Amino acid sequence: MNTEKSIDVLNNLIEINDERLDGYETASKVTYESDLISLFFEFQEKSQKHKEELIVEIKKLGGKPIKKTKKASRLYKFWNDIKTALVDKDREDILSICEYDDDKTFRSYRTILKDNFDFLNQELLTKLKAQQHAIKLDHDRVKNLRDSILNHESK
Repeated sequence: MNTEKSIDVLNNLIEINDERLDGYETASKVTYESDLISLFFEFQEKSQKHKEELIVEIKKLGGKPIKKTKKASRLYKFWNDIKTALVDKDREDILSICEYDDDKTFRSYRTILKDNFDFLNQELLTKLKAQQHAIKLDHDRVKNLRDSILNHESK
């Protein structure tokens, strides 16, 4: 296991979870529907937990967890501001954007795990796959909510 590479991988995943936190924070601000606000808060808590687990693992490896980069934060905030402005703030639009973002997060995890398999020990792989699975379950919940709207509209 390459410790330096493992730390880099874990720091990349921290950034991904920071983006997910920001995305769901934004989503919770553009809706007034209490069920969505609760759901988005739950997803924020999960990403915060994932981030905290990653920080612990980095410290175990003797590394330093990254702080939120201002450049990345500005770019992501800019993207969120654009999405927020474009969204009619209706349930379907909000859920579609959240589904897209979680799909992107899931694919990022999958790619990172595949490309860095040799740099991660079994314990880390297990933990990261569990995080990836949790994100997939969240994605599927959002997709099901969005699909139920589409199915209702088509009737």
